[in-house]
Amino acid sequence: MAADAVNSTPLRLPSAIPTGKWNYNPRVCLLTKPSTPTVSLYKIQSTFSLNNFRFCSNLSLKASSSLASGYVEEPSTNVKFPTSLTLPGFSTSLSLLGTGYREKIFAIIGVKVYAAGLYINPSISNELNAWRGRPAAAIQEDSSLFNIIFQSPSEKSLQIVLVRDVDGKTFWDALDDAISPRIKAPTPVDESALSTFRSIFQGRSLKKGTFIFLTWLEPTKMLVSISVDGPPTGIEATIESNNVISALFDVFFGDSPVSPTLKASVATGLAGVLK
Repeated sequence: MAADAVNSTPLRLPSAIPTGKWNYNPRVCLLTKPSTPTVSLYKIQSTFSLNNFRFCSNLSLKASSSLASGYVEEPSTNVKFPTSLTLPGFSTSLSLLGTGYREKIFAIIGVKVYAAGLYINPSISNELNAWRGRPAAAIQEDSSLFNIIFQSPSEKSLQIVLVRDVDGKTFWDALDDAISPRIKAPTPVDESALSTFRSIFQGRSLKKGTFIFLTWLEPTKMLVSISVDGPPTGIEATIESNNVISALFDVFFGDSPVSPTLKASVATGLAGVLK
């Protein structure tokens, strides 16, 4: 293949990638920086033989370029997530760990509602030494690891990006339907937190492209921010209830996550961090 034979049209790579150059999971492959510049947006240098590639689904040269420029594209929705994120009131930059999407079934047809990416304070990895060297599949099935991540006093934030227009009440009702069954005996504190959470979305029109940030500061406190044009500049509300915000974390990273793609991608990201 000539070096200039690839143009800007996304190209699926045939059988894939020299060992150590790429990380694989069923939906996204992330480029780890090689020792020499072997891939660019429009070229595959001749140092890569096509016979040395291993299959890597949902990957294109365009996605590789996005990663190199500081973004990762969630392949099913084409939403781009920055690899690092700084939120209002924080001096520490959070690092992207994985991405996925939420799909709802309407009349047997799957409709994608939003893409999501989990960001963590890199210091959390210091609390996970017991999992070093474990494969992504083992990490994904280990609820105790995700519980440690939730209990950590270090910040973690879920960035949700809507990929279709959604009525605020509809969005909250779907979220509440997932949260409430996870709270067995709600206390007055829990009820108050749910009411505050609900008020953020009631009567609000959430357009395609809206950003929603759920930022866990500690096991009893979470910030909610909404933006229409990138990272938020302020905070919509503070939710203070261990039961409510732990239930919310479980919605995404428990044994029955609403976005299996997100949890699988995060597990792969953790395996890379803890290798």
